[in-house]
Amino acid sequence: MSGQPNEEALQGDRLLLAIETSCDETSVAVVRNGREVLSNIVSSQIDTHRRFGGVVPEIASRKHVETVTVIVEEAVREAGIGLSDVGAVAVTQGPGLIGALLVGVVAAKSLALALDVPLIGTHHIAGHIYANRLVGDILYPSVALVVSGGHTEIVLLEAEGKFRVVGRTRDDAVGEAYDKVARALQFPYPGGPHVDKLAREAKEEVALPRSWLEPDSYDFSFSGLKSAVLAEINRSRMKGETPDFSALARGFQQSVIDVVTGKAIRAARQFGARQLMLCGGVAANRGLRERLTELCEETGMPLLVPPNKLCTDNAAMIAAAADLKWRRGQFSTLDMKAEAVLSLEDWSV
Repeated sequence: MSGQPNEEALQGDRLLLAIETSCDETSVAVVRNGREVLSNIVSSQIDTHRRFGGVVPEIASRKHVETVTVIVEEAVREAGIGLSDVGAVAVTQGPGLIGALLVGVVAAKSLALALDVPLIGTHHIAGHIYANRLVGDILYPSVALVVSGGHTEIVLLEAEGKFRVVGRTRDDAVGEAYDKVARALQFPYPGGPHVDKLAREAKEEVALPRSWLEPDSYDFSFSGLKSAVLAEINRSRMKGETPDFSALARGFQQSVIDVVTGKAIRAARQFGARQLMLCGGVAANRGLRERLTELCEETGMPLLVPPNKLCTDNAAMIAAAADLKWRRGQFSTLDMKAEAVLSLEDWSV
């Protein structure tokens, strides 16, 4: 085990420094008592990866190496503290790109060892879910709709820190589907915001299929929807017509939104949730946020959604989830490994 819990910190202010390097953002945050964000610095690599049309893992890892020390220093400075004030160090252990994760894990281990404070390996999706705790109280049992670049899941939280995945994608995650459709619509990476904007501005809509799967399933599948968009583009071109990209964007977005919101509301009802949470990078999609808000108002289901800056990958959300472990004295050892595939349910407190 790295370090020992500071009893004074556990009884008073808990200053936790968190590091997030799971994909293409290098982020470091300092959070007090699991809820008060003193700093949350994010260095994005979008401009670097845009020329390749997506994230290149080797380049992402190298960029993390170049920036993580600088971002740690900036986060500490902005928080107005010294490193000696930090009571624990948290880091994204997984899931994510293994090379990118390793950079953060090595940096966090080094800090924890040098400061002689506890190390807390943290689950990336737990971070997305508990980003909601930075803006409001989470009521249990609760259901979280996780929509990000690599994950689309419905997660039941029966109690604080107790996760049960009741639905997951069987192929493309929502974010992946958006990026692939955006590429077909000739938008640059990342394409999701472009598709969202075009869909909301569209006057027409191309009717596209909804993949509901089995009647009682909470799983998702978007590969067929992506193929349907490509088929519509090819059909138009074979007729010598120009594809109506805006109508296609609207049809695609409406199909995605209908399925994910419909299943989330149904899950919340079935499991007796007191609250529905929206989280993950795609939670910044305006069309999705607006429709889910409407449905929750219609059904009387309380909805909790973080602001956009806390939806995309950031270290403050990692700190919020890590605080669950800190309060229970559940720390990681210095031989902790980065894990590209890490079970959310096994990470439960």
